[in-house]
Amino acid sequence: MSRALLSLGSNLGDRLAHLRTAVDSLGDAVLLCSGVYETPPWGDVDQPAYLNAVVLVEDPAATPRDWLERARAAERRAGRERDPQRRFGPRTLDVDVVAAWDDAGEPVLSDDPELTLPHPRAHLRAFVLRPWIDIQPYGRLPGHGWLTDLLSAEPVAGDALELSPRPDLALESSP
Repeated sequence: MSRALLSLGSNLGDRLAHLRTAVDSLGDAVLLCSGVYETPPWGDVDQPAYLNAVVLVEDPAATPRDWLERARAAERRAGRERDPQRRFGPRTLDVDVVAAWDDAGEPVLSDDPELTLPHPRAHLRAFVLRPWIDIQPYGRLPGHGWLTDLLSAEPVAGDALELSPRPDLALESSP
Protein backbone atom coordinates (compact mmCIF):
# COMPACT_ATOMS: atom_id res chain seq x y z
CA MET A 1 0.00 0.00 0.00
CA SER A 2 1.41 3.38 -0.78
CA ARG A 3 -1.01 6.30 -0.82
CA ALA A 4 -3.53 7.73 1.63
CA LEU A 5 -5.64 10.80 2.20
CA LEU A 6 -5.53 12.10 5.77
CA SER A 7 -7.95 14.62 7.23
CA LEU A 8 -6.59 17.07 9.82
CA GLY A 9 -8.60 19.12 12.30
CA SER A 10 -7.90 21.22 15.38
CA ASN A 11 -9.99 23.50 17.58
CA LEU A 12 -7.98 23.80 20.79
CA GLY A 13 -4.79 25.73 21.47
CA ASP A 14 -2.73 26.97 18.53
CA ARG A 15 -4.85 25.31 15.87
CA LEU A 16 -2.60 26.13 12.93
CA ALA A 17 0.53 25.02 14.78
CA HIS A 18 -1.12 21.66 15.52
CA LEU A 19 -1.94 21.18 11.82
CA ARG A 20 1.56 22.23 10.74
CA THR A 21 3.19 19.90 13.27
CA ALA A 22 1.10 17.01 11.96
CA VAL A 23 2.18 17.76 8.39
CA ASP A 24 5.82 18.13 9.45
CA SER A 25 5.67 14.78 11.24
CA LEU A 26 4.76 13.10 7.93
CA GLY A 27 7.94 14.47 6.35
CA ASP A 28 8.73 13.42 2.80
CA ALA A 29 5.58 11.31 2.62
CA VAL A 30 3.51 14.47 2.02
CA LEU A 31 2.66 14.90 -1.65
CA LEU A 32 0.00 17.63 -1.43
CA CYS A 33 -1.58 19.84 1.24
CA SER A 34 -4.99 21.41 0.80
CA GLY A 35 -5.92 24.91 1.78
CA VAL A 36 -7.00 25.53 5.36
CA TYR A 37 -10.69 26.02 6.17
CA GLU A 38 -12.31 27.36 9.30
CA THR A 39 -15.36 25.28 10.08
CA PRO A 40 -18.07 25.17 12.71
CA PRO A 41 -17.95 22.17 15.03
CA TRP A 42 -19.74 19.08 13.78
CA GLY A 43 -21.87 16.82 15.96
CA ASP A 44 -21.21 18.73 19.20
CA VAL A 45 -21.79 22.46 18.74
CA ASP A 46 -20.69 23.59 22.21
CA GLN A 47 -17.02 24.13 21.30
CA PRO A 48 -14.75 26.47 19.31
CA ALA A 49 -14.49 26.50 15.52
CA TYR A 50 -12.07 24.14 13.82
CA LEU A 51 -9.30 24.56 11.32
CA ASN A 52 -9.45 21.70 8.82
CA ALA A 53 -7.30 20.51 5.93
CA VAL A 54 -6.34 17.30 4.14
CA VAL A 55 -3.02 15.90 3.01
CA LEU A 56 -2.22 13.33 0.36
CA VAL A 57 0.65 11.13 1.50
CA GLU A 58 2.70 8.42 -0.16
CA ASP A 59 5.18 5.88 1.13
CA PRO A 60 5.74 2.67 -0.85
CA ALA A 61 6.41 0.73 2.35
CA ALA A 62 3.38 2.02 4.29
CA THR A 63 0.17 0.07 4.84
CA PRO A 64 -3.15 1.68 5.83
CA ARG A 65 -2.47 0.51 9.40
CA ASP A 66 0.88 2.38 9.26
CA TRP A 67 -0.98 5.56 8.29
CA LEU A 68 -3.33 5.02 11.23
CA GLU A 69 -0.36 4.64 13.59
CA ARG A 70 1.25 7.81 12.19
CA ALA A 71 -2.07 9.64 12.67
CA ARG A 72 -2.35 8.50 16.28
CA ALA A 73 1.28 9.42 16.98
CA ALA A 74 0.67 12.95 15.65
CA GLU A 75 -2.41 13.25 17.88
CA ARG A 76 -0.43 12.11 20.93
CA ARG A 77 2.34 14.64 20.21
CA ALA A 78 -0.33 17.36 20.09
CA GLY A 79 -1.62 16.30 23.52
CA ARG A 80 -4.89 14.86 22.23
CA GLU A 81 -7.08 13.55 25.01
CA ARG A 82 -10.11 11.48 24.07
CA ASP A 83 -13.24 12.08 26.13
CA PRO A 84 -15.53 9.04 25.81
CA GLN A 85 -18.47 11.23 26.88
CA ARG A 86 -17.90 13.64 23.96
CA ARG A 87 -17.19 11.60 20.83
CA PHE A 88 -17.25 14.73 18.65
CA GLY A 89 -15.86 17.02 21.36
CA PRO A 90 -13.02 19.53 21.11
CA ARG A 91 -9.48 18.38 20.38
CA THR A 92 -6.00 19.71 19.90
CA LEU A 93 -5.60 17.50 16.84
CA ASP A 94 -7.69 14.96 15.00
CA VAL A 95 -6.10 12.98 12.17
CA ASP A 96 -8.26 10.50 10.26
CA VAL A 97 -7.31 8.10 7.48
CA VAL A 98 -10.02 8.90 4.94
CA ALA A 99 -8.98 6.62 2.09
CA ALA A 100 -6.01 4.57 0.94
CA TRP A 101 -4.86 3.18 -2.39
CA ASP A 102 -2.53 0.30 -3.19
CA ASP A 103 0.50 0.42 -5.47
CA ALA A 104 -1.72 -0.14 -8.52
CA GLY A 105 -3.92 2.84 -7.57
CA GLU A 106 -6.83 0.66 -6.50
CA PRO A 107 -8.76 1.74 -3.39
CA VAL A 108 -8.17 -0.26 -0.24
CA LEU A 109 -11.42 -1.40 1.37
CA SER A 110 -11.59 -2.42 5.02
CA ASP A 111 -14.44 -3.12 7.41
CA ASP A 112 -12.14 -3.38 10.43
CA PRO A 113 -13.84 -1.36 13.22
CA GLU A 114 -10.49 0.20 14.11
CA LEU A 115 -9.72 1.23 10.52
CA THR A 116 -12.73 1.30 8.20
CA LEU A 117 -11.79 2.34 4.66
CA PRO A 118 -12.92 4.48 3.17
CA HIS A 119 -13.80 6.43 6.30
CA PRO A 120 -17.46 5.57 6.97
CA ARG A 121 -18.61 9.19 7.31
CA ALA A 122 -16.28 11.02 4.89
CA HIS A 123 -19.07 11.33 2.31
CA LEU A 124 -21.05 13.38 4.86
CA ARG A 125 -18.25 15.75 5.90
CA ALA A 126 -17.93 19.01 4.00
CA PHE A 127 -14.81 19.75 6.06
CA VAL A 128 -13.17 16.70 4.43
CA LEU A 129 -14.62 16.91 0.91
CA ARG A 130 -14.01 20.62 0.27
CA PRO A 131 -10.29 20.61 1.13
CA TRP A 132 -9.88 17.34 -0.78
CA ILE A 133 -11.20 19.06 -3.92
CA ASP A 134 -8.35 21.59 -3.52
CA ILE A 135 -5.79 18.88 -4.22
CA GLN A 136 -7.82 16.47 -6.38
CA PRO A 137 -10.52 18.44 -8.23
CA TYR A 138 -11.60 15.29 -10.09
CA GLY A 139 -11.26 13.00 -7.10
CA ARG A 140 -13.58 10.17 -6.11
CA LEU A 141 -14.34 8.81 -2.68
CA PRO A 142 -14.21 5.03 -3.13
CA GLY A 143 -17.69 3.54 -2.94
CA HIS A 144 -19.41 6.94 -2.90
CA GLY A 145 -18.56 8.82 -6.09
CA TRP A 146 -17.20 12.13 -7.29
CA LEU A 147 -16.19 14.61 -4.59
CA THR A 148 -18.00 17.47 -6.33
CA ASP A 149 -21.25 15.47 -6.47
CA LEU A 150 -20.98 14.55 -2.79
CA LEU A 151 -20.27 18.15 -1.81
CA SER A 152 -23.24 19.50 -3.76
CA ALA A 153 -25.79 17.02 -2.36
CA GLU A 154 -27.73 17.63 0.85
CA PRO A 155 -27.06 17.55 3.72
CA VAL A 156 -23.41 18.23 2.87
CA ALA A 157 -24.19 21.19 0.59
CA GLY A 158 -25.71 23.10 3.51
CA ASP A 159 -22.68 22.37 5.68
CA ALA A 160 -20.33 23.47 2.89
CA LEU A 161 -21.82 26.96 3.00
CA GLU A 162 -20.50 27.33 6.55
CA LEU A 163 -16.86 26.61 5.64
CA SER A 164 -14.59 29.64 5.42
CA PRO A 165 -11.44 29.37 3.30
CA ARG A 166 -8.42 30.77 5.13
CA PRO A 167 -5.96 31.74 2.37
CA ASP A 168 -4.03 33.70 5.01
CA LEU A 169 -3.00 30.40 6.64
CA ALA A 170 -0.44 28.27 4.81
CA LEU A 171 -0.11 24.58 5.46
CA GLU A 172 2.86 22.83 3.99
CA SER A 173 5.62 20.55 5.08
CA SER A 174 8.78 22.29 6.27
CA PRO A 175 11.95 21.77 4.20
